[in-house]
Amino acid sequence: MKGFNVRKKLEELKKKGKKAFIPYIMAGDPSLQETGRRLKLLSKAGADLIELGVPFTDPLADGPTIQRAAERALKSGTTLRKILDFLNEFKDSIHTPIILMTYLNPVFCYGIEKFFHDAKEAEVSGVIFPDLTVEESSEYRDLSKKYGVDIIFLVAPTSTPDRVKKVVRASTGFVYYVSITGITGSELRLDKKFKEHIDFVKSFGKPVCVGFGVSKPEEAKYVSQFADGVIVGSAIVKQFHENPETAFNFIASLREVI
Repeated sequence: MKGFNVRKKLEELKKKGKKAFIPYIMAGDPSLQETGRRLKLLSKAGADLIELGVPFTDPLADGPTIQRAAERALKSGTTLRKILDFLNEFKDSIHTPIILMTYLNPVFCYGIEKFFHDAKEAEVSGVIFPDLTVEESSEYRDLSKKYGVDIIFLVAPTSTPDRVKKVVRASTGFVYYVSITGITGSELRLDKKFKEHIDFVKSFGKPVCVGFGVSKPEEAKYVSQFADGVIVGSAIVKQFHENPETAFNFIASLREVI
C-alpha cells in the first residue's frame, strides 16, 4: 500500500490513459484472515484501489447484500480497532492503496484524531464517511490534511449545482458519484441525464468515480467511458459469499472492460 495517496494514483492512471477499477469488500466478512486473502486476490485481479468497508449496526446507504456482510463481520468480532491493527500488519503484503469506508459513530468512539493517526500508520490512503456532511466536516478535513489521508465526499443525481461545488472543494482524493437515488446494489439507470450530470461534476477539476448500482461488466464499461473510475461493491461481496470459486474471474472481467 506504500507510496500512493488516492489522488496521486488517479493522476498516474490518467497519464497512462487508464480508468480506475475500485472494488469494495467488507472487512471481517467472514473473518479478517479471509479479508487478507481477498485483498490479495483483488490486487492480483487488477484493482487500482480497494474500498474496504467497516461494519456498522445501523447503516444508512448500504443495501441488503452489504448489510448482511456487515452482520457476518460483526458476528466474527470485527471492530474498527481490529481492522486498523490488521491493516498495520498487512500493509507490506500488497501495493494497492486502501480506502476505508466507515460511518462516523465508530470513528467518534475510537477518537477522531487517533483514527486518522492510526489510519496513517496502517498506510490507509483515503477515507469515505457516508454520513458526514461538508458543513460538519472541518475537523475531519483538517485531520485528513494533517495526516495525509485523502478524504472523499459523495454527490448524488439529486445534488444541486451549489452542493456539487461544495463537495468538489472539500474532496481531496476524488468525488464519489452515487449513481442512483437509493441504496447500494439497486438497479442502475444509464441515460443521457446520468452522463450529463457526471460531466458537470467533472467540470470542476476533480476526479470523479462512480459507485452504487454498477454490477455487470457492460455497466462498468459504459460508466468508465466518462468517469475517472468505477466502484463495484454489492456484486463483488455477493460473488465472494455465494460463488467464491468464480470470484477471481468475475473481478477480472470487470477490470478488463474498464
